[in-house]
Amino acid sequence: MGLARTHAVTLSGVEGRLVTVEAQGADGLPATVMTGLADNACRQAPDRVRPALRNCGMSIPPRRWTINLSPAGVPKTGSGLDLAIAVAMMAAEDHVPASAVAGVAQIGEVGLAGDVRPVPGVLPMVVAAADGGVTDVLVAADAAREAALVRGVQVHPVRTLGEVRSFFRARAEGGQVDLTMPQATPRAVQAVPDLGDVVGQAVARQALEIAAAGGHHLLLVGPPGAGKTMLAERLPGLLPPLEGPDALAVTAIHSVLGALTVDDRLVSEPPFVAPHHTASTAAVIGGGSRAVHPGAVSRAHHGVLFMDEAPEFRRDVLDGLRQPLESGEVVIARADRHVRLPARFQLVLAANPCPCGSAGGQCVCPPFRRNGYLGRLSGPLLDRVDLKLAVSAVTRGDLALPPGEPTAVVSARVALARQRQQERWHELPYRLNSQVPGALLREEPWRPAARERRPLELAMDRGALTLRGLDRALRVAWTLADLRGASRPGLDDVTLALDLRTPTGVKVA
Repeated sequence: MGLARTHAVTLSGVEGRLVTVEAQGADGLPATVMTGLADNACRQAPDRVRPALRNCGMSIPPRRWTINLSPAGVPKTGSGLDLAIAVAMMAAEDHVPASAVAGVAQIGEVGLAGDVRPVPGVLPMVVAAADGGVTDVLVAADAAREAALVRGVQVHPVRTLGEVRSFFRARAEGGQVDLTMPQATPRAVQAVPDLGDVVGQAVARQALEIAAAGGHHLLLVGPPGAGKTMLAERLPGLLPPLEGPDALAVTAIHSVLGALTVDDRLVSEPPFVAPHHTASTAAVIGGGSRAVHPGAVSRAHHGVLFMDEAPEFRRDVLDGLRQPLESGEVVIARADRHVRLPARFQLVLAANPCPCGSAGGQCVCPPFRRNGYLGRLSGPLLDRVDLKLAVSAVTRGDLALPPGEPTAVVSARVALARQRQQERWHELPYRLNSQVPGALLREEPWRPAARERRPLELAMDRGALTLRGLDRALRVAWTLADLRGASRPGLDDVTLALDLRTPTGVKVA
């Protein structure tokens, strides 16, 4: 009986924090004292661990146990620390050598029968363990393939505490235990909606291509049935597949949400997230009463956030989008900490022109409701949207038009335009035109010539364009130049960028 020390990992948002678990038993009245800001689920771990150890043939005599979770000032949440607490208690009672558990991290929940169960967020937890210098990680077998996505870490899948005991005893003697990795379950292949299915809507298709090429946000206003949702659903197919750190970040978010399958690859498809208009602020932006959970904006990280019937969303939800649209992250403030959640997404807003959706036709809305409907979208929010488009209903003449270009053709142009942007900004921390600060685009050598600047200056003089709006119009102009292979924007690019920002038929005042 003595002091045993091992490692666990706790989650903070979508990031892991390495935790040192210390356990010591002493003579005295049976009790368990846990220190280190553990939540209810974590504090209940000894109540699960003790019967689990007994059911696996390891006796734990009644003692006064002290379990310390360090660093003490970091909140520990969930049942993912169960396995590490069990290992520390096993080592303290000499069921396994204490020297064998010291440099290993354990992630998993423990059942009363001694079975080891997976927990959400294994991937970011293993990343945190690797960053902390841990080279060996024990995880539940069902989460082993997810954990194995992290390089530089030896993952050991375990199913019961009996296997854990065998592993550490063999480790202390320099041997190995055969711990088999579970079979991968292939993900269901989902058909990507094709842009060629869209009937007519040539201008909207062009706006979608511009948005995909430069990472720009988009507002679609039109009557029901015009194809706004259909267009938005085809935007992810125009985006390039996720690779490297981007794929790892998106996969980590899926892991925290418990949305990963038993697979052996990172998520490569840009996510498409469409919250319902009744969703709360916590559901869209992120939050929670205790542990902070990612919202829709984080689930759409490196993908598309589609908000259909945008004026129907609560005002605080819409205003909460302003921070992530600018910074690419959400900061959730709590009394004892701040949690940062990634949220770099492309926003697509869709709205009817009035509550009944028939403005300009057989509208039944009172004038005051019709005039103020789109006004629910605040000026500061719309100022952050680069492309605003009025989408008309499909006509019988549109049905006679030849099919438009398919996704494969348009996505190839998008990929080429993005490559030009990466080559231009490779010496700066930007990859897309939408990420470049406006102040930089207003300076040499990126500043447009006087002739090209003239339409923007006139719009500012009329009060139709703010400084932020000017900067965003410049970004769109650069994207238009990239799509046509030009070295810099011309007058036509600037004019079209301005037209797409302040189009006829979209009244938001």
